[in-house]
Amino acid sequence: MLKGTNQELARPFNRRIVLETIRRHGPISRAEVARRVGLTAQTVSTITSELRDRGFVKLLPGVPKGRGFPAPLLEINPDGGFACGVYVTPRGIEAGIMNLSGDVLTRKSYAAHQISPQDAFDRIASMVGELSSEIDASRMIGVGLALPGPFDIDSMSFVGPTTLEGWSGIDVSESLSAAVDYPAFVEWDSAAAARGEILYGIGEEIQNFYYLYMGVGLGGCAVCQGQPMRGAWGNAGEIGHIPLVPDGDPCPCGNRGCLERYLSLEAYERRREEVGEEGWLREVAPIFRSAIVMIENLFDPEVIVLGGLAPVELCEKILELSKELPNSVATRNDRRTPRVVLSRCAPDAVLRGAASLAVSRVFSPGGGNSLEAEARAEGSDLLARLQ
Repeated sequence: MLKGTNQELARPFNRRIVLETIRRHGPISRAEVARRVGLTAQTVSTITSELRDRGFVKLLPGVPKGRGFPAPLLEINPDGGFACGVYVTPRGIEAGIMNLSGDVLTRKSYAAHQISPQDAFDRIASMVGELSSEIDASRMIGVGLALPGPFDIDSMSFVGPTTLEGWSGIDVSESLSAAVDYPAFVEWDSAAAARGEILYGIGEEIQNFYYLYMGVGLGGCAVCQGQPMRGAWGNAGEIGHIPLVPDGDPCPCGNRGCLERYLSLEAYERRREEVGEEGWLREVAPIFRSAIVMIENLFDPEVIVLGGLAPVELCEKILELSKELPNSVATRNDRRTPRVVLSRCAPDAVLRGAASLAVSRVFSPGGGNSLEAEARAEGSDLLARLQ
């Protein structure tokens, strides 16, 4: 439930609560917004007037319901703000502009094998500049960058074909801020995609799920009560380096039998050349099913969402493997969904997830900040930039 507070100290927080409620439930009346978030009608009226003046929301004629003049309805203005998503992988860079409705309007890509940090941020600066010239750049909220995880683990983060080799010691946040003229945000790819799913996918209906991210490597992110679980160092849910196959293939991280050596784009392309696609699917089926059961027993999600960089057609074939899952805590008679579903953000999960890093700074309340901290940040609030 999205709930505001009537304390004046919490104005930035309330503004985001109201905006997110309009995004999720619009077209919606002011009275209904007030009812849903627990704020006074006057507070909601003040906030929505401000949001309308700044172009984030627009008014629609009300629907007549008997006598009297119908109350006008509020909905998000898709072009009220834009965000740029950037995804750097061992195979290159993809960037795109997303509006407030989650539509990817324009994009660019650059293929490069294991691009260096200097070349990457030079290229990002150029791509963001070109993309922002195609929209009203004064309405740009920010730039979100997604990178392969895990972060800051020397033996895992910068070695092997599924990582960005040569990036050890790079201050990514500082480099991104220096490269672009907008507020900059950085996240690992699994968590970024999960954030996109929260805002624009299954998160509209389900608050507790696990995002299984199939990129060049394999990652994941658990979402609890609508918020990504980060862990002590931001790597919670990172399952790619769980040694699931006893005495299995050696992994660059130093272990053997790590999950992403079998279930990832890198593994798929490597084994497809040797045994073909159907052969790979047969090989990976028991490993995939064991991974699903492990995730369910560890995190107890309502559903596991499969998505990421992999083509939709491949994800659909992997999804077929979930029709014969072993028993787990998810085997319930009252299930409302299948145990595994495809991401609703595909095929733009990467870009929407990265761009949502900036959008969620506007839309999504919380994120670990106290209300007092939110109030102190008022001067740098992204909403305040767009006057």
